[in-house]
Amino acid sequence: MAIKRITRRWLFNSFGVIVVIILVIEVAAGLGISNYYYNSVRQALLSRADSAGVVFARYAEDKTQDFQTQVRDYVTSFPAKDKMEMMVLAGEGEILYTSSGFEPDDKATLDDYRAALVSQDRSGYFVGRMGQERVMAVTMALSLPGSGVSAVRFLVSLTHVDRQIAWVISGLVLLGCVILLLVLFSSSYFINSIVNPVGEVGETARRIAQGDFRARLAKKNDDEIGELCDIINYMAEELGVAETMKNDFISSVSHELRTPLTAIQGWGETILSDEGEDKETLQKGMKVIISETDRLSSMVEELLDFSRMQSGRLKLILSRMDPVAELSEAVIMYTERAKRDGITLVYEEGDIYAPIRGDKNKIRQVFVNVIDNAIKYSDHGGTVTVSAEILSGKLVITVTDTGIGIREDDLDKIKTKFFKANSTRRGSGIGLAVADEIITRHNGTLEVDSRYGEGTAVTITLPIMKKQDELAEIDDAGEGTP
Repeated sequence: MAIKRITRRWLFNSFGVIVVIILVIEVAAGLGISNYYYNSVRQALLSRADSAGVVFARYAEDKTQDFQTQVRDYVTSFPAKDKMEMMVLAGEGEILYTSSGFEPDDKATLDDYRAALVSQDRSGYFVGRMGQERVMAVTMALSLPGSGVSAVRFLVSLTHVDRQIAWVISGLVLLGCVILLLVLFSSSYFINSIVNPVGEVGETARRIAQGDFRARLAKKNDDEIGELCDIINYMAEELGVAETMKNDFISSVSHELRTPLTAIQGWGETILSDEGEDKETLQKGMKVIISETDRLSSMVEELLDFSRMQSGRLKLILSRMDPVAELSEAVIMYTERAKRDGITLVYEEGDIYAPIRGDKNKIRQVFVNVIDNAIKYSDHGGTVTVSAEILSGKLVITVTDTGIGIREDDLDKIKTKFFKANSTRRGSGIGLAVADEIITRHNGTLEVDSRYGEGTAVTITLPIMKKQDELAEIDDAGEGTP
């Protein structure tokens, strides 16, 4: 259907315009050729008439010879009588002499004589039919007082001229048809070179839309169509990667949710079957349930933040806050877990105060996520170092681990949604993407530097509030009054 529409549009637009242009050229050329031939014949007849006028004027001056006899002899012996007819007219337009020997019956053909009498150049012109034949007549009025001759007239058949014009115009029409055929052939080839690839692009795009991300287009030409093929293929490849990451994400999230739920269910059944008689078991079970519940809550909040981020609904509640304090709480939160996993957690806090304008809960969530990743991707016996310092008026927080690291090819994708550098470790693959979005919304940066097999360093930079901004924040909150 699209192919038909493109072809139809080309026929009515481009090809139709070409046809109209050629028709206009043909008509203009036909009129020009007709005028050229007719003017040539007219000029030839006028030249004959001028020559005859000069001869008759000489006859009129020669008093030794009879003027009428000389004129009659000139007309009857006219050398071109087989090609045209010569007439000598009297004052009222009567034909005195004619080279054909007989007088025309149709007096209306003398309109050129009447025109010659009133025109400035003393010439008249007539093109029309005489019987079944088209003729041209040219009359030249003469000034020969007392001679009885008022004009000389030449009449010629246009049959041969019209035939020549017809041949030339036929040749032009044939040339126009050849041009149209060439245009139609070349344009059809050009249209097919566009329409067919467009059809293939549409079919491939339809397959991609239906979920076949392995569909690819063959690039045949290095032009706009070829560039479109590259774009479609790149889109299919990226969609395939995104689909794979999405499936991995669903699988990872399902596993991440199932693990704490299994622990909660197992300890719940244990406590229920124990009927509360063993207080140590009860306390241990409740701690696990609370811990796993917090873990679930954190995961759900992360998923909600990701959903809000995707839909543009992630909102921040901004106020003056101390990010170092939130960092300290995040480190305390993971101290026991690091010991349990055999990992040394080192916190280099320093005596610094760096207030920022931010969302306390979201900033803490970022720190929790980054420290969690550092522990998660470290092996037993590894070290995770957390430090905070002020550099160039900005708070710089660095979380470094001696874990498995990230491959160089994966570094530029590490903050991409659903991407996991190592599928053997737990995690949903969206935590770092959410963290990067939160830090960006705080006008900060989150950079990841890693060497595979050696470890990873995550550097978070946040702008510190200026002193005047901090005082204004305190005044707005009503805290600046004594």
